[in-house]
Amino acid sequence: MDREAIITERRKKIIEGLEISYQKLVEFKRYKNSPLIIGKDEEVIEVPPEKILPTTRYIRRMDSKLKK
Repeated sequence: MDREAIITERRKKIIEGLEISYQKLVEFKRYKNSPLIIGKDEEVIEVPPEKILPTTRYIRRMDSKLKK
């Protein structure tokens, strides 16, 4: 397995882990009926649990040229 394939596989696993963590966070916030606190454009925003998106997609862009 070459270096690029190893990095691509690791990135894929990290992104999948982030997506699973987000889903668990949403489930927890809905269970506890507590808002999700996020920072957006230098502002603190509270998102009510019923308005939190159930899933999110992370950018899966892979750099065609990896530094060696």
